[in-house]
Amino acid sequence: MRFLGHVVRFIVAAIVLMVVGWIVPQFTVGGFWSALILALVIALLGWVIEGIFGKKTTPFGRGIVGFLVSALVIWIAQFIVSGVSVTVLGALLAALVIGIIDLFLPVSTPFEAGK
Repeated sequence: MRFLGHVVRFIVAAIVLMVVGWIVPQFTVGGFWSALILALVIALLGWVIEGIFGKKTTPFGRGIVGFLVSALVIWIAQFIVSGVSVTVLGALLAALVIGIIDLFLPVSTPFEAGK
């Protein structure tokens, strides 16, 4: 059951990324598969950053540092995932919109859920 929960979280995260791509200018996601891979890459990058710098500097952390790291992770992820195009301003706006959506629909990643 735990594996199914992780799959559902990634699917919801991919849908949120597609909605963000529809709302935010300068943030484009090619399709559902690109959004799903983007969700995975964002989770992996967040996990690596947390391992190096600690929980407060991760995309999952709150505050200005977490917000800026989220934007940086989104911007870096475009170079890893094909079908994704993000400008710096688009990454900042996407991090803001994802943060707002997260207030109403909290989606934790599998790497975050185990903590």
